Amino acid sequence: MSSEIWVCGEVLIDLIPHGGEKVAVVGGGPANTAKALARLGFDSHFIDGISTDEFGEKARAELLADGVKLDYSLTSAKPTCTADVSLDGSGSATYIFTIDGTATFDFSHDWLPKPSTNKPAVLHIGTLVILVEPGASILHEWASEVADFAPIVFDPNVRSSVVSDRDLYQAAVAKWSAISSVIKVSEDDIAWLYPDQNEIDVAQQWISEGAALVVITKGANGLIGVTSDGQIAVPGVQVTVVDTVGAGDTVGAIVVEGLLEHGLTNLRGEVLEKVLRRAAKAAAITCSRAGARPPTRAEIEG
Repeated sequence: MSSEIWVCGEVLIDLIPHGGEKVAVVGGGPANTAKALARLGFDSHFIDGISTDEFGEKARAELLADGVKLDYSLTSAKPTCTADVSLDGSGSATYIFTIDGTATFDFSHDWLPKPSTNKPAVLHIGTLVILVEPGASILHEWASEVADFAPIVFDPNVRSSVVSDRDLYQAAVAKWSAISSVIKVSEDDIAWLYPDQNEIDVAQQWISEGAALVVITKGANGLIGVTSDGQIAVPGVQVTVVDTVGAGDTVGAIVVEGLLEHGLTNLRGEVLEKVLRRAAKAAAITCSRAGARPPTRAEIEG
């Protein structure tokens, strides 16, 4: 097994209104996680199709600037996926995604890295790539092969504005959770996916189906870790919030860090509490500055 961390999912462009214009900002939860891991000093490899268009070059430059490796990504002439953002009077955002025919969701077995050859230390995957076909099915086949060599950390990162069919979403999450060792999910994700169920009951169901750890993010209220031993809750770290962009993705990176440094079977009890407290601190730092700018190891430990 190598020291490589594979992060698979979308990098896209958010077109955000500002001063009567739309400003292009690099987004995508998986891309944020890859950046967070690189800033922590890990060998972070991002796996996605990245366009040669202006938006793709912007995304590529930002990822490389943070130390993310793109040797397993596809360079594509297809356009970059965009999310056209509209804000109402209260600042709430709505999104119109351009997904079909983009480089962002152009996955195929002929370019995805071979797990039997490269043997990553862990695969982190999630967000829209688990839903957008035909890439989603290809990725599930590929990830099932990866699971023979490395643990999978799965983040559903629900985007109900893109796919509003709850049954379809539940089916996708069930398929992915079944091959995952760790599931990182927000309380809002669970509330939308399973509106009639308690979040701990949902987590315990995933544990009974084979996951070793479920981490539930609760915003300012902290995090809960659920294992077969029970639950551990830690409070959020108080901070002046600039925005929450990338906070959950930062938590995902810290969970991967804990998995690598302590081992999957040891992520329980005091060790898990320590990891969750570190994740809460890292997320707070991300929230204290604009955009998805996760902290370095030195910033967390300073």
